[in-house]
Amino acid sequence: MTSRLKISFILAAVLIAAASLIVSHRMVTDLANEEHSRMEIWAEAMHNLAGADENTDLGLVVKVLEQNHTIPVIVVDKKGNVQMWRNIEIGNTADSLAVASGIAKKMQKKGRVIRVDLQPNSPSSDYLLVCYDDSVLLTRLAYYPYIQLAVVMLFVAIALLALLSSKRAEQNKVWVGLSKETAHQLGTPISSLMAWMEILRENYPNDDLIPEMDKDVNRLRLIADRFSKIGSTPEKSSVALEEILSHVVQYMSRRTSGKVHISYTVDNGILVTVNPLLFEWVFENLCKNAVDAMEGKGNINIRASIATEERLVIIDVSDNGKGIEARNLQDIFNPGFTTKKRGWGLGLSLSRRIIEEYHDGKIYVLYSEKNKGTTFRIELKKQPLPQPVGS
Repeated sequence: MTSRLKISFILAAVLIAAASLIVSHRMVTDLANEEHSRMEIWAEAMHNLAGADENTDLGLVVKVLEQNHTIPVIVVDKKGNVQMWRNIEIGNTADSLAVASGIAKKMQKKGRVIRVDLQPNSPSSDYLLVCYDDSVLLTRLAYYPYIQLAVVMLFVAIALLALLSSKRAEQNKVWVGLSKETAHQLGTPISSLMAWMEILRENYPNDDLIPEMDKDVNRLRLIADRFSKIGSTPEKSSVALEEILSHVVQYMSRRTSGKVHISYTVDNGILVTVNPLLFEWVFENLCKNAVDAMEGKGNINIRASIATEERLVIIDVSDNGKGIEARNLQDIFNPGFTTKKRGWGLGLSLSRRIIEEYHDGKIYVLYSEKNKGTTFRIELKKQPLPQPVGS
């Protein structure tokens, strides 16, 4: 539906622009022809004035010459000397004739000139050149279709942005609703499992499997808690980044094969103001994607540092997997996009939402090359150091 609306808007804009250009071009052509005809009459009046005798109606000639109030015109003789001009702003200059002569030459280069022979039957007769240009109205009309085209394109751009914003808002509502409904649906069986775990502990206090089962139940509760926070303003606290990355690496290392090596390095003393549950979720998603890209064998390195000049905390998550195809780089953060046979394609979309909307940061693909690996970069604003008491 959205694609059809986009196409409709674009086609409407093209049709309006084409019709406007055609109509305006015809109007400009007709007006230019009319002005040329008027200048021919004006040139004929100049000829009659130059060769006036007792039978010439000078009143009519002068009236024709005086009626030109819009078309710029300069009259020069055969030597190029300016004889007169009308409807041209020369300005207050001592060398106005030279300025007018320069304007007349430009008019002649455009072909806007009419020759008036003063003695038509003489081979060496004197003549005048009536040089003219487009009137102000014609000049404005020539630019009008381009202005109208710009307005139409601006309207289409605004309409498309409004359409895309509406679609994005609708998608956000769907994903938020889906997340909260998932958390709600998980809540009941998780509560039941927790109750059963208490019964198992009482009846089998020495069973080694129960603590492991308890970890999985707690993990389910954590996942439900994460989903419940989507769409709400999360509570944030100042946490050591190393602590967060340590939890992520420990969790992911226990759930991947021994052929996947996950490591992290963090500059000393990096504190981030985040929601730990959601922030860890981002790195888990990135690591899971990296494991899939490496097909269960390879290295994942998380490197955190501080860019002092930009006052940013920079975190790079790198793998040596198969990389991301260039044609997919623009879509990997879109909800529902996935190249895997299983999964909803929500991991990176949720990660971007968590980083950009909840933590005012950025997440993007810094580097990706086929069969060499991918690096995702996360940028967060560096938190100011706490001031000593009494400072």
